[in-house]
Amino acid sequence: MSRFRFTRRLPAVVAVAGLALAVAACGGESSSSGAGSAPKAEADQLNPNADLSKQSISVTVWDGYTPKELPEKVKAKLKVQDMKIALHATNEEAMTKLTAGGDSGIDVAFVSGQYAQALNEQGLLEPIHPELIPNLSNLYPEATQLSYDKGNKYSVPYTWGTTGICYRSDLVKAEPKSWNDILNPPAWADKKVTMMTTERWLALPALKALGYSVNTDKDDEINKAKELLLKAKPHLLGYDDTTFGDKLTSGEAVMVEAWDGWCPTTNEKQNIKFVVPKEGSDLWVDTMVIMKSSKNKEAAHAFINYILDPEIHSWAAENINYKVPNKAAMDRVSPPKGSLLGIKPAELLNGESIIDLGQASTKFTRLSTEVAAQ
Repeated sequence: MSRFRFTRRLPAVVAVAGLALAVAACGGESSSSGAGSAPKAEADQLNPNADLSKQSISVTVWDGYTPKELPEKVKAKLKVQDMKIALHATNEEAMTKLTAGGDSGIDVAFVSGQYAQALNEQGLLEPIHPELIPNLSNLYPEATQLSYDKGNKYSVPYTWGTTGICYRSDLVKAEPKSWNDILNPPAWADKKVTMMTTERWLALPALKALGYSVNTDKDDEINKAKELLLKAKPHLLGYDDTTFGDKLTSGEAVMVEAWDGWCPTTNEKQNIKFVVPKEGSDLWVDTMVIMKSSKNKEAAHAFINYILDPEIHSWAAENINYKVPNKAAMDRVSPPKGSLLGIKPAELLNGESIIDLGQASTKFTRLSTEVAAQ
């Protein structure tokens, strides 16, 4: 099983100019914030019998996140005129493309859930037409209950997972159970722990350890999280969003904050484990959305329907070690020994969905900057 090193969440979540959302602090649904908020897009009338040979598809996605041969397969299957893939390294890079004004030329974008939410609040997304995506029936029921988009009204989930502590079971003297195990590590783990720098994930361990929502925008709660992070800093090996698995493998680190798909639990020695701390964690989701400006909306829906085919969607689980919210696809996958692909959807839904905070996201930018500077 190959695994790619994505920079899918780097740099960190930042506020996109003009996005202002009122957010339910505990993972609830967002609502329009009133004055200055753009209306949500109304659905266009689409033709279920449209001639796709007269349409093309342009997609923006992270490098390595879909099969390299996908354009050829899509053209052969859907009989579209053409398919082009543009790459983005980060959510922010994708948002720059999609919010620059006018027609971005993109039909389908792969972005994380909170960014899909932000795009929808700006009226930039075409509502999903379920009648054009019959393979939506392959999704787990839980995949329709994501707090940033309940009912998949404007987005379709592609991959999902959670964040926890990845650790060397043969090097720890006690298995970690709490976020405090990395925020205030025992003497035997001092300077052998890493945390993430991506803003919302830098804050996550401290917020959860304090009993706060990962989506808080309260200044006092964010300041208390900052205090906890600053106390932890001298005891860390460092901050690492991409190579923490390598540090565990080499033994340089014994515990790291990690996204589940990047915790190398399938290593040959089977000495790397993953745990969601008792205080809870997040539920991150990467989604597919259709741009309101697309001139190829029927083809865009057909593309998403094609991705949801079990044979196609299972590729993500088999090749990038990320769970997909597609029951029919996951039923095709035989997880290797130690794999985290067996985490159940109900377990994932115990995590708190990360949602867009609009202008309040700048508070996490400031938190990250201040922690890094001290």
